[in-house]
Amino acid sequence: MSQIVIQVENLAKRYRLGTVNSQTLREDLAQLFARLRGKKQTLQTATNTLDSIDNPYVWALKDVSFKVPQGQVLGIIGKNGAGKSTLLKLLSKITAPTSGIIKVKGKLASLLEVGTGFHPELTGRENIFLNGAILGMTKAEIRTKLDEIVDFAGISKYIDTPVKRYSSGMSVRLGFAIAAHLEPEILIVDEVLAVGDYEFQKKAIGKMQDVAAGGRTVLFVSHNMGAVGSFCQEVMVIKQGQVDFRGDTHEGIARYMEDNALSKDFSPNQEAEMFIQQVELLNQAQTLTNVFNYAETFSVRISIGINQFQENAFLSFRVSDAQRGRIVFTQEYPFRKIGTVSSSQAEVLVTTPSHFLRGGKYRIFLAIYIPNVGVFDVWEDIAQFTVVDTGSGYEQHSHIDNGCVFADCQWEVLSNT
Repeated sequence: MSQIVIQVENLAKRYRLGTVNSQTLREDLAQLFARLRGKKQTLQTATNTLDSIDNPYVWALKDVSFKVPQGQVLGIIGKNGAGKSTLLKLLSKITAPTSGIIKVKGKLASLLEVGTGFHPELTGRENIFLNGAILGMTKAEIRTKLDEIVDFAGISKYIDTPVKRYSSGMSVRLGFAIAAHLEPEILIVDEVLAVGDYEFQKKAIGKMQDVAAGGRTVLFVSHNMGAVGSFCQEVMVIKQGQVDFRGDTHEGIARYMEDNALSKDFSPNQEAEMFIQQVELLNQAQTLTNVFNYAETFSVRISIGINQFQENAFLSFRVSDAQRGRIVFTQEYPFRKIGTVSSSQAEVLVTTPSHFLRGGKYRIFLAIYIPNVGVFDVWEDIAQFTVVDTGSGYEQHSHIDNGCVFADCQWEVLSNT
């Protein structure tokens, strides 16, 4: 069994809403004396309004416990504000926990924010030596890695320039290069890689894979589910400051993304001659969900109420890209294939092929109509779903618009001279 390098027990972190330090000893003492006398005191707030000492507290993390074995690549995912960054700051000893125990074995390097650990007045070269010293490395050890770090970051021209003049992308590249090349036993990487361009992200993912292959431990926080799915051995889902799931990567991703409703809560237009009653989304195993892997088929089950059957009508099914609003495809099915004049209800199942939609969020449009005559029922956004790309090769640069569908084009080499 692998050695446990990170052990967290009943970890909690509490913050007080709205208040900030008064910044001066005299004001701090005045606040203290007021509190001791039982008088109402005023504190500075983020909105510069008066407030009392009875401000509520918020738990950023509460009762978090987990273990990470040596060499594991653990993805940490969750919505904004779930507590992911707070957890990483506690593990990195940037801030102290309110309660609980953290045990870390080995050198730990973290890249949590742009320029983390940099002194703005020092040059890039000087910050490399500073960060190396913090990790307990000697100057000689750092010198052996210096050229490799500078080359990986791609900032050789600016290595002797103070980092305060670096762009955010340059700071991220240098920070990641330092964290990954100074050989820590544990590497913690937050969402900051999203700042880098495609080429750097590709290099960074490759470097983290090399780090993991070398038996070192990686904690990886990202909203890019494709990168998480292809890179991480397990995931931990953080929800409202607590561990909601820990285990299989793809199961965890699906659990994280299933917070949205499976179908829109709507009232059927029961007075129409034909109308949409219910919509359900099913994966390849015919389980209700709204998160699908790009490599699986998925289906939409549509229940239709019929007051007066219209044989010439069509059921229109359209999928659009939720982010950009582009129509991806439209399918229409004639009612003459669905039922008969005596039908009072019908149910149809439309199934999309596997390896068709790229990773992203999509919306479903449904309508019942007779072309050039009229519309009986229409829903612009009756359901939403997400496709997760976890292995096509495009998932590592999902910030680039590569379209919505995979095209199975035929390639032929005409010449190789």
